[in-house]
Amino acid sequence: MPSQARAEPRIPALHGDQVVVELGKLERKKFKNSNGQDGHATMEEPTHLYPLPGKEALNWKNKPDTDNYPIMLWWSPLTGETGRLGQCGADACFFTINRTYLHHHMTKAFLFYGTDFNIDSLPLPRKAHHDWALFHEESPKNNYKLFHKPVITLFNYTATFSRHSHLPLTTQYLEGVEVLKSLRYLVPLRSKNILRRRLAPLVYVQSDCDPPSDRDSYVRELMTHVEVDSYGECLRNKDLPPQLKNPASMDADGFYKIIAQYKFILAFENAVCDDYITEKFWRPLKLGVVPVYYGSPSIADWLPSNRSAILVSEFAHPRELASYIRQLDHDDRLYEAYIEWKLKGEVSNQRLLTALKERKWGVQDVHQDNYIDAFECMVCSKVWDNIRLQEKGLPPKRWKAEVTHLSCPEPTVFAFSPLAPRWSSLREMWIPSFEQSKKEAQALRWLVDRNKNFSAQEFWALVFKD
Repeated sequence: MPSQARAEPRIPALHGDQVVVELGKLERKKFKNSNGQDGHATMEEPTHLYPLPGKEALNWKNKPDTDNYPIMLWWSPLTGETGRLGQCGADACFFTINRTYLHHHMTKAFLFYGTDFNIDSLPLPRKAHHDWALFHEESPKNNYKLFHKPVITLFNYTATFSRHSHLPLTTQYLEGVEVLKSLRYLVPLRSKNILRRRLAPLVYVQSDCDPPSDRDSYVRELMTHVEVDSYGECLRNKDLPPQLKNPASMDADGFYKIIAQYKFILAFENAVCDDYITEKFWRPLKLGVVPVYYGSPSIADWLPSNRSAILVSEFAHPRELASYIRQLDHDDRLYEAYIEWKLKGEVSNQRLLTALKERKWGVQDVHQDNYIDAFECMVCSKVWDNIRLQEKGLPPKRWKAEVTHLSCPEPTVFAFSPLAPRWSSLREMWIPSFEQSKKEAQALRWLVDRNKNFSAQEFWALVFKD
């Protein structure tokens, strides 16, 4: 039966600004941490599953002999698979979400989904041969603890949006180079100039308001200097057709055709982290719209060509950006310089081309493994490598995550004008939350290094220790 929601621990009152004390509140689900009489953790059914296409859980009547295969235990039940013997090249591992395998002698690795990495449900005590592997492709706001050295270095293997990860997911939102070159949705500049009679030069579509990047503050100020059509819940001044108002419609053909009519789109990420690049950047490039980008400080490393996006970081103030947008809007020659690469079908960035060519997974491609398959097999293969070393009497190779595998600076806020509206409660939250997550990370590391189970009360006592 589905697990029941667990009450949050009672937190001591704080002085000053109210802080969101446990960013796990933003995590999508919680799991009970109960123990059976045999000492094994009791596995409950996940509250949401991510079924992998083409991979079916084994029938337990035909359960393989797990004594012959390393067991990869998903501590966060991301896949929903109760048991599957997965082939990874010449190697095979048994993948499961069944926590009764916690103490099995063939359990070699625990796989965690970052958003669901929960302080009060960890496989402790951790044995010397137990590897921990982290899969986290999402925004840091989902679990800030992971972005601090004490926690990220708990893991042996990582698959994150960082290029430095053991399995980089930096291009997770890009199907391939051909969609960048495609002219399917491209609206000719002559038509865009005609459409400008009723459309703004810039479009903004966001419904996740006041995130850590503080993008809405920037856009609000920008709107005082240049016209922006805003369709989302954030700063909305224009409505989408009813059938496209659902966020799930943002990859619909009808939505693409509306966005493709614009010259520029404000492509602002919800967080500022190296290599955290989402569909907000890739979508306009696919549609032939020039992205005005704010987010990853390393975005220049991933541009299709040197002149394919306008980078907000190059402008001291929104009014300067607005002036540049107006200049391009009125000069076809200058504007076309930003779409020349697409018109010619020339993607010149060798880093991007190499990353797409060498990645071991695909995006919306039934002929390739997805990135979860690739993550599982990466861990499986490394576990087997160490098994073979030990069979030869050699010490196993110890892998360890580095701080560069998830790199996000402290959130900041824009303050352009005293006329700006009062901060929202969300906007007020991110900086103190980030600061508190540092304390949470230190407390968690101390408790895990102690290598025995701990209670939520012990954790919070350390976090709020004077």
